[in-house]
Amino acid sequence: MRKHLFYAAAAVAASAALVLSGCSGGGGGDASSPIVVGSVNTKSGPATFPEAAQAAAAVFAAQNAKGGINGHKIDYKALDDKGDPATASANAREIVGSDEAVAMVGSASLIECEINAKYYEQQKILSIPGVGVDTGCFDSPNISPANVGPFNDMTLTLYWGSEVAKLDNICVLLEIAGSTRPAYQKAIDKWTAITGKKPLYIDDTVPYGASDYTPYIVKAKDAGCKALAINPVEPDAIAQVKAANAQGWNDVTWLYLTSVYSDNFAKAVSDAGAGIYVPAEFYPFTDASSDINKDWRDLMTKNKIPLTSFSQGGYLAAKYFIQVAEGIKGDITRESVTKALHDMSAITNPMVGTPYTFGTATVHDGNTAGWPIKLVTGTNAWELNGDDWITIPKK
Repeated sequence: MRKHLFYAAAAVAASAALVLSGCSGGGGGDASSPIVVGSVNTKSGPATFPEAAQAAAAVFAAQNAKGGINGHKIDYKALDDKGDPATASANAREIVGSDEAVAMVGSASLIECEINAKYYEQQKILSIPGVGVDTGCFDSPNISPANVGPFNDMTLTLYWGSEVAKLDNICVLLEIAGSTRPAYQKAIDKWTAITGKKPLYIDDTVPYGASDYTPYIVKAKDAGCKALAINPVEPDAIAQVKAANAQGWNDVTWLYLTSVYSDNFAKAVSDAGAGIYVPAEFYPFTDASSDINKDWRDLMTKNKIPLTSFSQGGYLAAKYFIQVAEGIKGDITRESVTKALHDMSAITNPMVGTPYTFGTATVHDGNTAGWPIKLVTGTNAWELNGDDWITIPKK
């Protein structure tokens, strides 16, 4: 994702300080009553992605126009946590506790999974984030994101670099906040276990929002790095590429995460060195010629929602929820939705390379496919870099 800035340390502290309230919740028992579905999102603050909830809302509005789910209209509540731990906690308690939501769908937050995972477990409610960002989104039994996430994305970009592009002397530069360091190390170790290869070196001191990335670029160049695998937010990535340009380092290959996959990034980079490569979490939204994204594209355009990977995630999360909920016999409640998601069959969608399922797993990091795309010097546009998904091989 273009902006996965984590405030995990603050998140853990705030989570420990908050008292969990009890509420059994449900809704949808009356044959014609609306069902509440909610999401917690970072819509304001230094790094935002409101498109996921906007996309989910558009999907639910279209479903309501067709009569809702088994006669129940969907009352969708998407709150803004502002990147603040206390607000993220309060948002969840309002939607889950006070509004008695049957599920959380389409969330896209910097911090909310880690903040609210234990609360969701206590309240026996499940969450399908459109954009899973922090570590809590992927290691909870009650949360299963629609997207790959930054950690599997790191394994994918390393795997593509070493095994497809046949690059050697790959260095890893990590922007670390809060508790994400072990998750990134696990992702790198997974690549090593699959390929038998290791980074030339790992620098986990790269800061978010630095005024100058030249020292980190010079160190990498002097060390003999041929490729850099990095996990930045979009503005940092732009600054890193420009720092390399200023050093005349025009033969470096950049292995980024989906966090930089945007039209804005492409337009801001005039010299992409030996190329910038990304494993897109969903079928590339910049490929307007394909019918794979047609329904999503048409719905987003109709509702004036930006065409981004974030809106793809929100769209898919809502679609998954609807497909599962429509199969429920009887009342649509928190309990029946939870059971349906636990018992669901995998859903295949051409927008993603891994079938989606919730199930009863204790962790949810099974989305392991990305579509390779590239940005080459002088194009200012993303291009497909393959004709199929790449998938993290099983060890």
